[in-house]
Amino acid sequence: MTKEEQLKGLVDSGIVAVIRTEDGDELVSICKALAAGGVMGCEITMTSPGATEAIAKAARALQGKALIGAGSVLDPETARIAILAGAEFIVSPVLNQAVIRMCKRYGKIVIPGAFTPTEILSAWEAGADVVKVFPATKLGPSFLKDLKGPLPQVKLTPTGGVNLGNLGEFLQAGALFVGVGSALVNKNMIREKDWEGLTRLASDYVQAARKARRREN
Repeated sequence: MTKEEQLKGLVDSGIVAVIRTEDGDELVSICKALAAGGVMGCEITMTSPGATEAIAKAARALQGKALIGAGSVLDPETARIAILAGAEFIVSPVLNQAVIRMCKRYGKIVIPGAFTPTEILSAWEAGADVVKVFPATKLGPSFLKDLKGPLPQVKLTPTGGVNLGNLGEFLQAGALFVGVGSALVNKNMIREKDWEGLTRLASDYVQAARKARRREN
């Protein structure tokens, strides 16, 4: 699958799950449950114990069913480790141009984080495939809509505070897709190993994204 096809898969799904857990052994099960619900992107944060091993296991287990990425990547060294483990996309909470260059070297999708219009444009001009607007909690969907006026060419994805109730507003405001953390990766379901429940919740998110896009069109 080409990088363009992979990016299209993330867009079509509409949802990238941001996965943080204290138990590295659970990461693969979480990714499988989310993928079964139609979530194409599973972002395993590098702050999770055993993240590198989990990325490798999940990439093998979910090949062709979902894209496994690495999140909370702060430097090019960590990006390379994640890529060699099998990560197909790299997400950062900050703009580090060396991380972008490393991902370009390996032909991987790179999604750096930015907050202000200047940072967002700088990330785009440095070669970001998509710019992560983070944290989106306080900014809200209206901020994305305001950005798309003067910066229509920049592809944006909000992360932070996105949930089932507001993801449609973010998509209608111009988000390419949304990043969802604990609102989707439900801690109680994980604690109880309710993988079927997690799959149903993932499906609810994907369906909500599709509904919002139909309304937009």
